[in-house]
Amino acid sequence: MDSITQIVLGAAVGEVVLGKKIGNRAMLWGAIAGTIPDLDVFLRFFLDDITSTEMHRGFSHSLVFAILIAPILGWVAHKAHKRREGVSFKNWSWLFFWATVTHPLLDAHTTWGTQFFWPFEYRLAYKNIFVVDPLYTIPFLILLLIALFHKRTNPRRRLFNNAGLIVSTSYMVLTLILKWVSFGEFQESLQVNNIEYLEMDTKPTPLNSILWNAQVETNNGYRVAYYSLFDTKDIVFSKEFPKNHHLLEPYKDQKSVQQLITISEGWYFLEQEADKIIFYDMRFGQTGIKAINSKFIWRYELTVDSENQVAVERSRPSMGDTGQMFSDLIERIKGN
Repeated sequence: MDSITQIVLGAAVGEVVLGKKIGNRAMLWGAIAGTIPDLDVFLRFFLDDITSTEMHRGFSHSLVFAILIAPILGWVAHKAHKRREGVSFKNWSWLFFWATVTHPLLDAHTTWGTQFFWPFEYRLAYKNIFVVDPLYTIPFLILLLIALFHKRTNPRRRLFNNAGLIVSTSYMVLTLILKWVSFGEFQESLQVNNIEYLEMDTKPTPLNSILWNAQVETNNGYRVAYYSLFDTKDIVFSKEFPKNHHLLEPYKDQKSVQQLITISEGWYFLEQEADKIIFYDMRFGQTGIKAINSKFIWRYELTVDSENQVAVERSRPSMGDTGQMFSDLIERIKGN
């Protein structure tokens, strides 16, 4: 999820582990640890765009990473606060382990997911919360700030901090329930419309857990649809986007092509555009909520040289008026 949310979670976890002993230092160190896994974004300065994207939320978002980094950071904090009585190297290591490991566990609920069980190539992604969700973060942040302004010996400090963890976790459970409800609605609509499908993937739309998006794989292509918990009319599915996977057949063994397929987790379709092949990764949604047949945001342009080698460049279509897009989102959340 976004950095602010991860800082809040890390600080709250740090408070749980060592708040009674060291007060605000526990929140500070927990907040720092909560951001460390996202330092993998700097890979883009050393690797090509596709490889850095493929590695994002990989090793740094794994259980192995948390186990390895915790004693290192624990040693640093222990040395920095060596005069602090009653706080051992083990205490510090536990703080950093829990503040670090909860980061990928939270990210696992988003669309991109995490490779929590690295080195195994399995990405944990529940897809029940958008990467930025104010209803998760804001109450959590408020309760954490209230806790921050209480002395470490005041029982109300722990009370408010724990309340933040309980409220945020309860909301996360609620989003799982809402995902299950929306999945059932999409499934029923597919049956009513006699649409045969192979697989369906559902996820929330930006900034909320009321409006849900479904991507449906058929034999020859994909369809998309939206469902709000406030809807009163039938669900409408888009036209079928043809897979056109045959366009990649001559190049499917090339590394860059294999990377794109891995990144998209198989949810992609292709279009021939002049001398280029456009690769659309469907998982990050479309440019508009209102127009269910609109273009998809995440796309790559593939060009083939004289030696039949594929060059890949990521591009994004114009997003248009973002204010209007946000307005359309709000209107669609309200129901059809």
